[in-house]
Amino acid sequence: MWITNGGYADFYLVFATTDPQRRHKGIVCLIVPSNLEGVSHGEPIDKMGQRASNTTAVMFKDVKVPRENLLGGEEEGFKKAMAALDVTRPMIAIGAVGVARTALELATQYARKRIQFGVPIAHHQSVQFMLADMVKDIEAARLLIYKAAWVADQGLRNSKEAAIAKAFAADTAMRVTTDAVQIYGGMGYTKWHPVEKLMRDAKVIQIYEGSAQIMRLIIARRLLQEAEKTAPDWR
Repeated sequence: MWITNGGYADFYLVFATTDPQRRHKGIVCLIVPSNLEGVSHGEPIDKMGQRASNTTAVMFKDVKVPRENLLGGEEEGFKKAMAALDVTRPMIAIGAVGVARTALELATQYARKRIQFGVPIAHHQSVQFMLADMVKDIEAARLLIYKAAWVADQGLRNSKEAAIAKAFAADTAMRVTTDAVQIYGGMGYTKWHPVEKLMRDAKVIQIYEGSAQIMRLIIARRLLQEAEKTAPDWR
C-alpha cells in the first residue's frame, strides 16, 4: 500500500520475510520486475495532498522471484532498508524546507499588499511575528538537514541526525504552511491561492518516510545508546 510511482514503475524494491520467527533477520530485499506474473497495481489513490505523485497499492499473487534478484545477503534486508532511510530522510526533509519556503514567500508578498485598517497587514506586529517564526524555523531546518547530509557524506552513521532533520523540517513545513493560510485569512481557505495546497502537501511529510512519532523514537533511542557508552562508572 502507498507505493510511490506504483502505477508507472518497471521494478519494485520489495522487503519480504522468509521466517517471521527470525524477526528482522528474516527480512530479505528483492528486486521485482512489475511485469512478472502475479504482479499488479491498483488505481491511483485519491489523496488529500501531493496529488501529482502517483501512489497506488501493489498486489502480489503467487509471484516467483528469481534468486539472482536478491539484493544483498539473506539476512541483509532490514539493514538495507534502515541504511536507505538514513539517506532518504534528509532528502525528504529538504523537500519540506522547499514547501515551507514557498509558503513564506507567498505569505510575505500577500502581507505586503493586503490592506487592513489603512495599512498593509505586514505592518501589524502579530503578522510580523508569524513571518519571523517562519524564517527562523526554515533556516534551522535547513542547517539540520545539511548536518545530517554531511555526516552521511563522511561515511558515518547518521540515524539520529537524519531523524532530527526529518522531524523538525516536517513539523516546520506544517506549521509554516498553516500560518501562511492564517496570514491570507479567508482567501487562504480558498483554492484561489496556492497556500491551501501547500498546507495539504505538507501534512503527509509528517507521515511518510517515518512518521513524526517514529522519528522521535529513533532520536531518543540513539541518545540513550550514546549516553550508555559514555556514562561514568560510579561504582
